[in-house]
Amino acid sequence: MSIDATAFAPRPAAPPAPGAPGWVPSRPARPAHVIADDAEAIAVAKSLAPLFARDARERDLERRLPFEEVDVFSQSGLWGITIPREYGGAGVSQRTLARVFVELASGDASLTQIAQNSFEIIDVIRRTGSEEQKRELFGLVLAGYRLGNAFSEFKGKNVEDFSTRIVRRGDHYVVSGEKFYSTGALFAHLVPIIALDEEGHVVVAVAERDAPGLKVIDDWSGIGQRTTASGTVRIEEVVIPASRLLPAHIVYENPSAVGPQSQLLQAAIDAGIAKGALAATIDFVRNQARPWIDSGQEKATEDPYTIAAIGDLAIRLHAAEALLDRAGEQIDATLRDINLDSIALAKVATAEAKVLTTDIALLATSKLFELGGTRASLAHHGLDRLWRDARTHTLHDPVRWKYHAVGQFYLNGVHPPLHSWI
Repeated sequence: MSIDATAFAPRPAAPPAPGAPGWVPSRPARPAHVIADDAEAIAVAKSLAPLFARDARERDLERRLPFEEVDVFSQSGLWGITIPREYGGAGVSQRTLARVFVELASGDASLTQIAQNSFEIIDVIRRTGSEEQKRELFGLVLAGYRLGNAFSEFKGKNVEDFSTRIVRRGDHYVVSGEKFYSTGALFAHLVPIIALDEEGHVVVAVAERDAPGLKVIDDWSGIGQRTTASGTVRIEEVVIPASRLLPAHIVYENPSAVGPQSQLLQAAIDAGIAKGALAATIDFVRNQARPWIDSGQEKATEDPYTIAAIGDLAIRLHAAEALLDRAGEQIDATLRDINLDSIALAKVATAEAKVLTTDIALLATSKLFELGGTRASLAHHGLDRLWRDARTHTLHDPVRWKYHAVGQFYLNGVHPPLHSWI
């Protein structure tokens, strides 16, 4: 009898399960689709929104991270739509980008947010990268590689207080620090890290996701946006080639539209949550809610106060979407002619949109329960996800300061601050 000696050989360890310690996403098996123009970007977003929505309730209830859905998302080509045409992208407008995010977030705001920070880095690459860096990094994104986020820190006195440092060692750089709110990092192939160099300038170091010393920890515990994996990134002596260092301070220390560009996507996600909540409210009122006894009606859809409330929500949502379009158009105009006055116009327009998108997101997700009645609160419907997502995501930057900035501009002619948070 012959014996197969290989049967006694040590078996290779199974790869970590997605999201487990040590797991990194595999490289794209095939190149991503490349979107041609604004119209196709919106059409692709509309086609993905129902797919995003399909299992969103279950993902939220189980806190099951959307690994397969993120692959579909990046393979659709939507992650590369702002890459300039001369580098192979569609170069879509900011107005279109916002509309794409509204559509996607109406299906699942958590899944949509995972891509958000990639667009800020794409703009940093466009504004500060060398020709070689643009061709390499834009080419990777268009091929389906995902850029993550290691920007914010938990322990600083404010959002721009960074302790992460990068130093030069020979022909390369070494970065160390700790980040939080790192939406997208767990799913990324490349993790851009914001750090201060030896001269105190803000730089972006683009690390490989599997770089030694880079550890992404799935410890996000927010009550909403539960499947974004917006947790910790630990950076311990991570080596960065000189070719992957971007002088981001050129953008952050000089007048630019990076603030309103980032804020526009925050507002678009909130508008998308509101859009999804209004659709869920209409569906629930039509199919499950009961009319109040004093209405004398047979159906909830005939209750006059319910009808009026739906009308109010629709009007407020459409107003928010109109201001979002207006803000996108102003940012597009600012990007064509960047100066202090045009930047101020972009910041104010985006702040106005952010106020209304915040208001309608919180109102629509609350009215969903009021108009649906007690049965809308039953856990198996999972409708609380929408309110929790709205409440969590709208905390990103306080709208009370938006009112102040808008009032200062119109009353006293004061431009908003030049930092990235307005």
